[in-house]
Amino acid sequence: MVTTNKNLVEQTVPASARESRVVMKGVSWETYKKLMSEVGDDRAWRIAYDRGVLEIRMPLLEHELPKGLLESFIEAIADELGIEVLKAGSLTLEREDLTNAIEPDSCFYIQNEAEVRGREEIILPGDPPPDLAIESDYTSSSVNKQAIYSALGVTELWRYTKKTLLVYRRIEGGYEQCEQSLAFPFLPISEIPSLIEQSRSIGQRSVVRLFRQRIREILDSRATGDS
Repeated sequence: MVTTNKNLVEQTVPASARESRVVMKGVSWETYKKLMSEVGDDRAWRIAYDRGVLEIRMPLLEHELPKGLLESFIEAIADELGIEVLKAGSLTLEREDLTNAIEPDSCFYIQNEAEVRGREEIILPGDPPPDLAIESDYTSSSVNKQAIYSALGVTELWRYTKKTLLVYRRIEGGYEQCEQSLAFPFLPISEIPSLIEQSRSIGQRSVVRLFRQRIREILDSRATGDS
């Protein structure tokens, strides 16, 4: 039996251990929804739910810093391209018919931004899923997050783990790793981890400025036809 008492759930999550997660099995969809309703949005932890298995994860600082920089990089690209993107953060993505739910570290609407612009609520499958989701991994997961994202229809997944940025595109039956971003094919994926590490010495905003300059150089080169 799974309790829906907010205090008990929060006390179950280790406050300082690296394995800062708790896993509950045999959780019905109804119990999951009741838990989410009772604890509300004012909470630090994030969830992943896969057909009865509920994982609750407390983000760590070393987990949050790369995620924040990746968000800033995407926003910088949008500014340089002059396009709109919608940063939906850890939007709860769920579908009762699939008994799947997940809260990404962050997610963006890019191609489908106009369809959800100004919306106060996004509900799948009536609304489109995010075009890109970000996961910053420092601990193992008890659920197959890629399978959840694929089932929910997220086209592109970025996973930052072990100082490496892995990019995946959705295909039939799951994801395949690729060398280019679908949303931003000109993005130098291999350069991202070193920039994130560089932020530790020169600061985050300095790194974002360096990244923005790099994107300008790439776009200028593309515009003039240089290789």
